[in-house]
Amino acid sequence: MSALAEDLIRVLGQGRVVAGSLSAYAADATEHEGLRGEPHAVVQPQSAEEVARIVSWAYRNDVALVPRGGGTGFSGGAVPVDGGVVVDLSRMARVRAFDPELWRMHVDAGVLTSTVRRLAREHGLLFPPDPGAAEQSQIGGNIATNAGGPHAFKYGATGAWVTGIEAVVAPGEIIRVGGAIRKDVAGYDIRGLLVGSEGTLGIITGAWLRLIPAPEVVLPVAAAYDSVQEGCAAIESILASGLVAAAVEFVEGTALTASRGAFPAALPEAARFLVIAETDGTAAEAAAAAEELRELLQPNALLLQAPKTRQEISALWRWRDGVSLAVSAQRGGKVSEDIVVPLDRLRDAIDGTNLIGERFGLEACSWGHAGDGNLHSTFLINPENDDELKRAHQAARALHELATNLGGSISGEHGLGWLKRDQLHLQWNEAAIELHHGIKATFDPKGLFNPGKKT
Repeated sequence: MSALAEDLIRVLGQGRVVAGSLSAYAADATEHEGLRGEPHAVVQPQSAEEVARIVSWAYRNDVALVPRGGGTGFSGGAVPVDGGVVVDLSRMARVRAFDPELWRMHVDAGVLTSTVRRLAREHGLLFPPDPGAAEQSQIGGNIATNAGGPHAFKYGATGAWVTGIEAVVAPGEIIRVGGAIRKDVAGYDIRGLLVGSEGTLGIITGAWLRLIPAPEVVLPVAAAYDSVQEGCAAIESILASGLVAAAVEFVEGTALTASRGAFPAALPEAARFLVIAETDGTAAEAAAAAEELRELLQPNALLLQAPKTRQEISALWRWRDGVSLAVSAQRGGKVSEDIVVPLDRLRDAIDGTNLIGERFGLEACSWGHAGDGNLHSTFLINPENDDELKRAHQAARALHELATNLGGSISGEHGLGWLKRDQLHLQWNEAAIELHHGIKATFDPKGLFNPGKKT
């Protein structure tokens, strides 16, 4: 064990510093893109007070800290690229308080997303954020990236459901902003700054979450089209109608081809674009809205499927959740971005993704949260082929330029992390970037919180 780890044992006591191999903490979900670090030590605190002792020690010794939740991020945010101490929050998994009659929950940062959703569901409530990997991702990580998901279209990303945050900031202070209250404009929105900060301003240790009564019924409708043009026109018709859908998703091209065999119905051979739209509410409200969705999606559809039973609905969403894995399986890996564009430029972004793939000699496709204009634009690669990986990263930079040229953003829900460092200049002017850096310097004057990320 290194001298640094032994010093941390003296600070935290036995059982909080990971012994043996630390390779499991060297990467996150970006490992197939060749991104790995080398942590100097890994600590597993069990309370905010222990996190404060870690931060205080790090600030005295000028040691970088890399917070880590479930390790499911797609931007390299939890990778200790330049070493430092990884702060694994998985042991902070207490539900501190759950008040179903008041629609609220108070949790440690390490509580799994699936745990929060399950507890809410068992009491007739809903925690709407539904990012991928819910069985592994943790609430603290979801807040740190302001994670989204299909139902962010109606309900918003994670931050919309966080009424308070507990965090440890430099040089080792515990702060609590917000709480079990629904309204608070007493000071600057520090809670809002911590949401989406990717561990660069402090380490989130707990959160107060807002819940709502679960809808009585959810009813999705899936429609297949023979072209991007027809599919995007159908999506725009949903918004133009004034119907408030809970989710509006799309899958196109190679992504649809890769997952075709698992779709819970026989897809027509000519299908090139698939839309999934879902409505929710009371039984009467959902049924009426689902009928309207069917009417909106019917023109030019090759297939229209409207599952009604719980099993059929679950099967459709399981298929949608598996699209990413199906794409990865085609060549063993992928480089996938999460760009955002105005909805009326969705078709341009999809076509642009495929053109960029052609330019760099890579097979390309996209899927994602159509209602939000959020694409997972993707390039298929063999992760063992260094040249393909290099070209895919070049293509990703071209995607960032495409998104901003279309009036969009380089990230909608994954954050900047390490992979998109130094790209803010594409969408922000110099004054905004200086303000961004000034906020970082105020919270973290030594630059020890997740260095190199969110820049």
